[in-house]
Amino acid sequence: MLRAPEKALLRGPRVLLRPWRPTDRGPLADLNGDPVAMQHFPAPLTRSESDALADRIEAHFDEFGFGPWALEIPDVAEFAGLVGLMHVGFEAHFTPAVEVAWRLAPALWGKGYVSEAAHCAFDFGFQALHLPQIVAFTIPANLRSLAVMQRLGMRTDVREDFLHPRLPMMHPSRMHRLYRMERQAWLLRASL
Repeated sequence: MLRAPEKALLRGPRVLLRPWRPTDRGPLADLNGDPVAMQHFPAPLTRSESDALADRIEAHFDEFGFGPWALEIPDVAEFAGLVGLMHVGFEAHFTPAVEVAWRLAPALWGKGYVSEAAHCAFDFGFQALHLPQIVAFTIPANLRSLAVMQRLGMRTDVREDFLHPRLPMMHPSRMHRLYRMERQAWLLRASL
């Protein structure tokens, strides 16, 4: 399995992707319990579910040296959410794969922080880890996330839309749109 050489600290012009601190669990639980932040997920998370997510993120970092980092926006928010890379945890036509994922406090939406932070994660994934591809997925109604994927230059094909295997058959959010970014396409964009 792919492993980063060490836990990384990633910086953009306005954002910092940093290792998790024990004090981040409370704000993460607040974010995961916020119905606005979680409107495109099956349901907001309870505190124990949020802590279980934090445990999975820490385990991913321990195993691979990367994961979804804590997102800090210096002089704005010590904890704004999470952005990073993670192995997709289910089987689908596009797995095995590494996904870019994010979650941001609603008060900070619309300011470009997620796009900037995801750009940092892509640079790390393609340049430090030499990943061949990074994917992202969400429900078609999540227009904000779809816009971020498009701003990053990711490509989609409706023939690759899929039913999320972790959701019940008739769940209204089961259909997901898949986006992809190939390493060579990213490196070409970066060189322009």
